Amino acid sequence: MTNLQERPNATTLEQARQQHIGRLLHRAARAYNVLALEKLHAQGHTSLSLAHTNLLPHLDTEGTRIVTLAERAGMTKQAAGQLVAELETHGYVERQPDPADGRATRVQFTAAGWQYLLDAQETKRAIEDEYQAELGHPLWEQLNEALHRLLGDAPSSR
Repeated sequence: MTNLQERPNATTLEQARQQHIGRLLHRAARAYNVLALEKLHAQGHTSLSLAHTNLLPHLDTEGTRIVTLAERAGMTKQAAGQLVAELETHGYVERQPDPADGRATRVQFTAAGWQYLLDAQETKRAIEDEYQAELGHPLWEQLNEALHRLLGDAPSSR
């Protein structure tokens, strides 16, 4: 442990905090999400926010309980419930009784939610095409391979 009797150089410390792979990955993910949201808005999904699009990938196509959505998205059950309520208001999801447990409810996609899923896939492909054009095919493939490797993904799971 470092002796903190003297205050560290704030500029150096701030640069170290901002200039590392974790920050770069976070910034890249955020830039991707912002671009995706812009494209989704252009496709008519103007009521969606980044918070909504960060929750929706955690909703299984057969439906998911709110507590599970919250765990997957790394948020409180109350926050997930608020986002689900907003998505319900906008017509993307609905709550239905859970067939496995009559006391519980599942959040499921509506017809508008299914259209969102189709549009999100189209958006993802468009962004990947843009990224590949920017990086070139070899670097794009290397980036994908490196990310899978860092995440511990087996080649067969891609």
